[in-house]
Amino acid sequence: MIDIKLIRENPEIVKENIKKKFQNQKLALVDKIKQLDEQWRKEKYKADQLRRIRNELSQKINKAKKDKDEKLAKKLIKTAQEIPEKIKKIEEKNKRTENEIWSLQIQIPNIIHKSVPIGKDDNENKEIEKIGKIPKFDFKPKNHIEIGENLKILDFDTSAETSGKGFYYLKNQLAIINQALIRFGIEKMTSKGFVYIETPYMLRKKVIDNVTDLFDQQNQIYKIEGEDLYLIGTSEHSLIGRFIDTVIPESELPIMNTSYSMCFRKEIGAHGIEEKGLYRTHQFNKIEMIVICKPEESMNFFEKMKNITVEIFKDLKIPVRVLEMCSGDLGELKHKQIDVEAWSPVTKKYYEVGSCSNLTEAQARKLKIRTSKPNGEKYTPHTLNNTAIATSRALVAILENFQQKDGSVKIPKALWRYTGFKEIKPEKHK
Repeated sequence: MIDIKLIRENPEIVKENIKKKFQNQKLALVDKIKQLDEQWRKEKYKADQLRRIRNELSQKINKAKKDKDEKLAKKLIKTAQEIPEKIKKIEEKNKRTENEIWSLQIQIPNIIHKSVPIGKDDNENKEIEKIGKIPKFDFKPKNHIEIGENLKILDFDTSAETSGKGFYYLKNQLAIINQALIRFGIEKMTSKGFVYIETPYMLRKKVIDNVTDLFDQQNQIYKIEGEDLYLIGTSEHSLIGRFIDTVIPESELPIMNTSYSMCFRKEIGAHGIEEKGLYRTHQFNKIEMIVICKPEESMNFFEKMKNITVEIFKDLKIPVRVLEMCSGDLGELKHKQIDVEAWSPVTKKYYEVGSCSNLTEAQARKLKIRTSKPNGEKYTPHTLNNTAIATSRALVAILENFQQKDGSVKIPKALWRYTGFKEIKPEKHK
């Protein structure tokens, strides 16, 4: 959520940003917010004036009593007694106005970074770089579903019966590799100075409302029936959510946290859930990172966080590319975003395995997170988040990029010390 001061003082900057995101239908919201803000400030001035008058009356009452002028004192007291009710009515009106401004303000997209490419949708995202060597096969490569089922390490049929489409059983070596990826990812993150935290998997509405946008709430987040609880779609929500309504001393910045968690998503929308596969599912494992920092530090952290994900996949010898999101493909809270995408030798395309976002003040303002300077002055810090590794998508990349002609799968060397084995071999039939 952008600063009301920007709408108040520079509405044209806000409107130009909306145009860059191809959301012209929201232009009228800027004028509406500005109008409501002016109305709110006028009413606030009235209330402040009434408080001033009340203070003056208090002094006059004291003087009248001191002068033994009971008639004047009684008249002044009567006038003073009417003021609290007037203030109350103004404050109630202004509270309604504040709520209306808030509901409109959260629809205004964050100001995008000057480097963000201008484009309407994901077709206009920009490739920044490719990293790693694409494997060559002297056989037709299989997809991860066929590989996993042939090796008896993936089971989609049983999960379809027990839980429905969008779930899976990881078996034997693949389940161990999944745990190896988690251990590998956590150690990578802590070696980079991130503090490891295990978080709740459920959050209250007041947190969910302020860490997600309306689209995600409707299409991604699971609600626990009968309770004020929602399943997390990523540990970013619970990592950043724990700072809701807090003032962080500047001396404690930057805050660099990382967490492993199960993630739960409805995945309703254009993509939906696949009939089979690990790429888009209702439940998966992910290691996430968040940073809360001074505004002037956020772009440096953006690069650092992106590079960590790239480094993870370089260590795994999985070819990736870095893709920058264009203006029309940026979420409402995002200032700048890149995706890290892994290569699929089956589809001959790259697919998302990580996403890094700088949200500047937008998320912190929604969560009412503030930072205090040593002199007591307060400001809104910047927040960032990034996927270190989503293990299910990394498993897809390992199975497909490291498959062998005989049906076996080599294991990336970086994982050997966690797995205890270097490859998955097909079962020999007698």
